[in-house]
Amino acid sequence: MKNNKIFSMLTLSLFLALISCGNNEQKQAAAAAPPAAFPVAQIQSKTVTGYTEYPATIEGIVNSDVRAKTSGYIEKVFVDEGEKVRKGQALFKLETQSLSQDAGAAKALVNVAQVEVDKLIPLVEKNIISPVQLETAKANLAQAKATYSSVSANISYATIKSPIDGYVGAINFREGALISPSDAIPLTTVSEIDQVYAFFSFNEAQYINHLQKNEGETKAERIKNSPDLDLILANGKLYSEKGRIQTSTGQINQNTGTIKIRAAFDNPNEILTNGNSGTIRIPEEYKDAIVIPQSATFEQQGNIMIFKLDVDNKVETSILKIQGTVDNLYVVESGIDIDDKIIVSGIGKLQNGMAISPQETSFDEALEPVATLFRN
Repeated sequence: MKNNKIFSMLTLSLFLALISCGNNEQKQAAAAAPPAAFPVAQIQSKTVTGYTEYPATIEGIVNSDVRAKTSGYIEKVFVDEGEKVRKGQALFKLETQSLSQDAGAAKALVNVAQVEVDKLIPLVEKNIISPVQLETAKANLAQAKATYSSVSANISYATIKSPIDGYVGAINFREGALISPSDAIPLTTVSEIDQVYAFFSFNEAQYINHLQKNEGETKAERIKNSPDLDLILANGKLYSEKGRIQTSTGQINQNTGTIKIRAAFDNPNEILTNGNSGTIRIPEEYKDAIVIPQSATFEQQGNIMIFKLDVDNKVETSILKIQGTVDNLYVVESGIDIDDKIIVSGIGKLQNGMAISPQETSFDEALEPVATLFRN
């Protein structure tokens, strides 16, 4: 029994010795292994252009509703929707048969009144009747002429003409429809689209930021000095012409907290028309800015972080303050300096204070997917 206990103790001692040797060998091996390699790039400043987008609606620079000036049934529609028309061109014709009859009756009354006046003039001159009778007859004549003029005008109003040069919109009434000047819906709308307006909105902060970024003593000067605008069409393509902000509404809408902005675009190819939609894109240039790829950052507790390399080849985290975003780049306001080196990939394997083996990488190479955004 005693020998068995001695044997067991010797076996346990031998086992512990073997484990201790193994741990020492692992520690030595770990100490001898070099730090993991990570790509590192020296920060550089770049000039980049970012864009802010706003949904917009397009309207012709002039939109003129076409309405009837007299009641009647539409006898003829001379144009079709989308047709280009000239100012004064006939668009609709109303049935005038009843108006012509009214005009004939009114003309007859004028003739009767004129005969009465002609008959009374010599009688007044001979003092046979009172001048009052003549004046009454003249008043009746004037009233008859006014009635006839009104009916004649209505006949001329039966031909409804275009008020401006432009393009015909939706035709809301066709042949046989009864229309009147009190109709809520116009017959059609003619739009001048040689130039178009794009309407979009800033919130209060965006409006103030936009004005403060542009030079000028007054609002008008700052708007005049604002950059050219791009328009993204509904099909996702960039419109060929540049636009300019012209003006804004005078005050913030208290219900929406926004202010309406009007920009103008030339429309030489007549691609745009009244009622189009699109997206306004306002450029913002960041000159000589510190930019980093978003892939080199991570988020922690709402902060955007990055790993920098210190002089001992150890990584340390830094909180970034972001000035703007340009595609997959961050424009950095603070948190890193131009002299810093950053780890550009593999950041998910890093911990604060971890030693690494830096692999020097060109900053342009690190940003290669967005290199076309840069301008030297």
